Amino acid sequence: MLLENVSAISTAIGVGGVAIIRISGRTPLDVAEKMFKPTGKISVKDFEPYKLYTGEIDCGEFTDFGMCVYFKAPKSYTGEEMVEFHCHGGTAITRGVLKRTFDLGCRPATRGEFTKRAFLNGKLSLSSCEGLIDMINSESEGEVKAGYYLYRERLTREIRGLQEKLTAVLSLIDANIDFPEEGVEEADEAAVKQTCIAVKSRVDGLVSTYSSGRRIKNGVKVAIVGRPNTGKSSLLNALLSYDKAIVSPVAGTTRDVVEGTLVIDGVRYELLDTAGIRTSEDSIESEGINRSRRALDECDVALVVIDGSVPVTEEDEEIIELASKKPHIKICNKCDMFALGACDCDAFISAKTGENLGAVTEALKQKVFGGRVDLSGDIISEERHYCALKAASEYLGAAIETIDAMPFDAAAVDITAAWQELGEITGETASESIITDIFSRFCVGK
Repeated sequence: MLLENVSAISTAIGVGGVAIIRISGRTPLDVAEKMFKPTGKISVKDFEPYKLYTGEIDCGEFTDFGMCVYFKAPKSYTGEEMVEFHCHGGTAITRGVLKRTFDLGCRPATRGEFTKRAFLNGKLSLSSCEGLIDMINSESEGEVKAGYYLYRERLTREIRGLQEKLTAVLSLIDANIDFPEEGVEEADEAAVKQTCIAVKSRVDGLVSTYSSGRRIKNGVKVAIVGRPNTGKSSLLNALLSYDKAIVSPVAGTTRDVVEGTLVIDGVRYELLDTAGIRTSEDSIESEGINRSRRALDECDVALVVIDGSVPVTEEDEEIIELASKKPHIKICNKCDMFALGACDCDAFISAKTGENLGAVTEALKQKVFGGRVDLSGDIISEERHYCALKAASEYLGAAIETIDAMPFDAAAVDITAAWQELGEITGETASESIITDIFSRFCVGK
């Protein structure tokens, strides 16, 4: 499907070594003929696909020296005819090249339009497109790997394999409906049921990975809580290896939530240093304490910091009780000044000296992921995929119950519904609103 020519800057705006302006559509080579003068004897219309040519880029008001490459349909990113200009990376130059493409009839590309065209032309599945934007926006190795799993169509292949199995049992059911005089073979009924059970088992297996996958993609929110002066800010600074939070012996120094990012085994942890939780008549400190409580409510895991230089206080116990509603790790800080009372903690550290900080990161991995984080396995990281898989599992469960209680062809409705839910992931049955929402997350040049 070849559409009108669209163009956009596909590299970051600003000063850089090289910028890329991309054109895709019916006749981008016609635009290149009017803009590009090759240094060699070959003309633009005779360009060999997928080969870079040097020459002058005519921008109307000025000329730049760069390169041009032609991608022939359907072996291009979008599946359409494509041309890219590689020019010098100044802001004025890239905008001048882009403006010239507009003058020659190109329309400005919208957000994600190149990738949307790739999807519409069958070059990428919808889940692959989601993986691509996840990779572009990633801030950790884990996020890159989760996105790459989708982008390289691994999930799509898995889902389409499951759909093929459901298609086969639906064909078996249709044959029984079309030729009722031949009677229902018990083997056919057993095959339908066993296939539904097998597909449901695999779907449930994928669903079970979502908890870890979501955290790998979105990061893990870690609230550092405790009463004043237990060393919460010192712990944050020690984990980050630089001074992010102000440290002072004055109780109530931290008035707002201070954030920092730590990557452990490829997974991003968002650390939230909070104000000490206590009763206070200071209105500003009280607001900080309220924000601490909100951070505790919204976190994935809490680090409860206890001052190991003094016995555990009633305030400590109250905060531990608050944190008990969430996965939490009790950290005994100031272990170099240890006093009886904090001996039931999960880790004993000194944020000041850095002693045993590794125990904190190990405890985090154990609490969030049950130990080792597997970034190479099959994982579900998109909520949309999780919801579709959950719905497919429920339909398959209903189909299995129907087969046990009624003629097995009555299960066709639920099996078909399961197939359609799986199609939501690949894009085969996704609504236009879902497709539009996904591509709205892209930048213009992609």
